[in-house]
Amino acid sequence: MASIIIQTGEHRGDYYPLGFRTTIIGRDEAASVQIVDEQVSRKHMKIHYDPQTHDYIAMDMKSKHGVLINGNRMQINTVLSDDDLITVGKTTLLFTLKDFDDANSALHHLKKAGERYRGTIPG
Repeated sequence: MASIIIQTGEHRGDYYPLGFRTTIIGRDEAASVQIVDEQVSRKHMKIHYDPQTHDYIAMDMKSKHGVLINGNRMQINTVLSDDDLITVGKTTLLFTLKDFDDANSALHHLKKAGERYRGTIPG
């Protein structure tokens, strides 16, 4: 199964297992993943699981501000890949094919090993 992890905003670190159902992402309180952001439509996008191809497909639901996947505006339904970054409004979501047992294991996935050894760019 796959998961969505919120990367930015006040709900950073929240994760949502996708399972095999259609997931609606938007501002509406009835959305599977609610993102309170003035640039997010009530029903902004959906992620649909295709049981025949075993793919997760992102679909823009005619949102006003669109959907970016890895920085590129989505023009057509798009098959998602592991570690794709999805931007809706001012919020970035990480799509991963991994499934997590709990919030702590999802947060651990976000951490990048070896970063303490990298130097800082001089300003």
